[in-house]
Order: sequence, then C-alpha cells, then structure tokens
Amino acid sequence: MDILVITPFYTPDLGPSAPLFQMLSTELVKLGHRVSVIAAVPHYPTGRVQPAFHQKKITSSLENGVNVIRIPVPSLDRSNLTKRYFQFICYQIGAAIAITRQKFDVTVVSNPALWVWMPFIVASVFRKKPAIFSIHDLYPNVGISLGVFKRKAVISAVSGLEKFVLKRSDVVRILSESFRPTMNALGVPDEKIVLIYDWVDTDLIRPLSQRNGFANENHLENKFVVMYAGNVGLSQGLEHVLTAAKLLKDQEEIQFAIIGEGTARKELIRQADEEGIKNVTFIPFQPRERLPEVLSTADISLVILRAGVGATALPSKTYSIFASGRPILACVDDGCETADLIHNSGAGICIKPETPEELVKTILFLKNNPELREEMGRNGRKWAEAHHSPSSAAKKIADLSCRVIETHSGKGGNT
Repeated sequence: MDILVITPFYTPDLGPSAPLFQMLSTELVKLGHRVSVIAAVPHYPTGRVQPAFHQKKITSSLENGVNVIRIPVPSLDRSNLTKRYFQFICYQIGAAIAITRQKFDVTVVSNPALWVWMPFIVASVFRKKPAIFSIHDLYPNVGISLGVFKRKAVISAVSGLEKFVLKRSDVVRILSESFRPTMNALGVPDEKIVLIYDWVDTDLIRPLSQRNGFANENHLENKFVVMYAGNVGLSQGLEHVLTAAKLLKDQEEIQFAIIGEGTARKELIRQADEEGIKNVTFIPFQPRERLPEVLSTADISLVILRAGVGATALPSKTYSIFASGRPILACVDDGCETADLIHNSGAGICIKPETPEELVKTILFLKNNPELREEMGRNGRKWAEAHHSPSSAAKKIADLSCRVIETHSGKGGNT
C-alpha cells in the first residue's frame, strides 16, 4: 500500500507532532508499506527556518525508508500572525504541487485545515483518493480560547475550512474521546470517527538517573527540579508558574526549569527579570536525542494549559513524561481528557489551571512524599508501554487505511 502523509511538521522540526509522524511513518515502512511525507522545511516554533534547510525548491530524501518531501517556506517571525499565515500559504502551494507528482492509495492528513486545505483538495478532490483526517487540536475552538482568532470573519473562515475537510474526509481520527462532541457539532457522525491515541518512543524515552549531563550543564544536579518542557506559547499560561516560583523563593532547594521556545518565552524572561525571580532557569529547546536525560532531570514534570483549553487539546508531552518515569503535576480543567488520562494511569496529580497558590501547595506535598513520586513514575512508565507504542499505532493506522481504500473504491473512488 502506498501511503501519503501530509503534515507541516516532521523531524528534525521541533513541532510537537513532528516526532509523532516520523515514528508513525517509520513503523508503517516496517510493516511493508511505502510511505511518502510532504512536510515544510523545519521552522517551528520560532518560524525561522533551520540553517541546513534554507532552500528555494522542493526536495526529497529517503529517511529510515520514508520518502520525505520538504516544501520551502520563508524564514519569518512566527509570533506575527500575518507572517505566519503567509508561511501557511507557501507550504500549501508547494505541497499541492508536490502531490501531483506522487503515487499513493490513501492519504493521512494532519489538521488544522488552515495549514492543509489546499493539498487536501488536490489529493481528495482532484486525485480522488481516500483521506484520513487526523485531529490534533480543535479548530477554531483553540484559537478562540487563546484570543488568536478574534474577528468573526476569521473565525468563520477557519471554521469553514475545517468543516470542508471534515466533510470530505473518509475517516476522522481523534486522539481523545473528549474531541467527539466537537466533531459531532461540526457535522461529523460517530460512524466516521475513530479514536487512536497518540504514541511515544518508549525505547528512546526511558527512566534515567537524575544525575546526568543535561542536569550538570544547567546546574540542576543538587536541586529539586520542577520542570516544564515543551512549547512556550500562549496556551500554557506559564506566567502562573512564575508566580508559583516567586511564592517559593525561600525554598532554596527548589528550582523551576522552563525548557523550550515559543511566542511567550521573551515575555516570561522579561517578567522573571523584572520581578527578580531567580529560581527559574530558562533553557532553549533541546534536540530530540537529549530528551531522555532532559525529562529524567525532573523531580516533578508539569503539564499546564490555560483554563478552557483542556477540552480542545491533549498535550503530547504527557506521553513522553509517562515514558520517562517521572510524576506529573497537571494544571488542567477538571474532566478534560488529559485529567482523565492522568487519573486512569495513576501517574500524577491534577489541579485547577491558573491557581499558583494551589500549584505551590501541591509541589510541596509531592516534594515531601518521595515514595508517592516514585510510584506515580512507575505507573506512568507502565501505562506508556501498554497503551502508547508507535508499532501498535502504526498497525491501527494501516488497518484503517485498508478499510477506507476498500470503502472508497466501493463508492466509485479512483484508487
């Protein structure tokens, strides 16, 4: 089977979905399928294209058996929405052109439609191939809750694009059962929705000693480390972590580490400097190969979202923390999928978002209960191994692809 994956982000890009699609594509190849990926050149999260990928034409290379086609986009400041939209268009035009040259039986497309509607149209409408639309965030909901989409015309346009792709897709894959009501509201019937949880590389990310090279380099070896590692963006509300750090300034052994890049990073650093918050270390985004020791440096790992965002997102970092064997302290809405997942796994504690005093209280509770932290870490590791392996996800995607090809062919599709 020839499978085409359409996603803006693919390793070595730093987008959270990049390693997911890299793992999925590699595992699909291991199952005997031929896989091509159409991705933008690596530019996330800053919008600045990585130096090794400055190029003016579409290129392709064989990576772990996967044919990776990279679309050039301009190197721009991603915090500027107009410039970000321009990158979207550049990727879509290049991806649409690349699709006309590809042989494929089915396509797996990453949402949002704001990124992929043009290549989707070429693959699904003009090439008449079946499509699986993979939902990673709920649009336009997530943009509205973050204040990114404010104008009614913009919200209507984003919603219209998403509805169009959802309607034309043969199957809609969701990563969280909490996504289903929103999909239903957008006109997607239950029989068209398939739940496949995200996956994590449990061979790469595994429990390691807290005394490691990363901890030593960043002076964290003899500290009680409360860590956030991931996108430092608008949806996290990390200013509340700074407030918690300020409240804990007299606890000299406790050190917060915020690791990553994103649109909120400069403002957080400015706030920390202005308020004299010394117990927070800001560390740049780390290469994927260093992730095992990065996550193992933590005594507590944070999963944090602004109030109202939990219903529209399930952070993929949750699975990586599971695999690392470290306890999770999640600041998320009660009853959201992230909270349910952490409760079911026994891998951590959930508190209300945007409550720095409660965050302080819970950090001190976990600090004073090392046996509980160890138990939560073990529970998370077991859960990741049992439920979130790349090989099982690839098998599910492959089986789903076979079914949609057969169904599409029966409807008269040109496969």
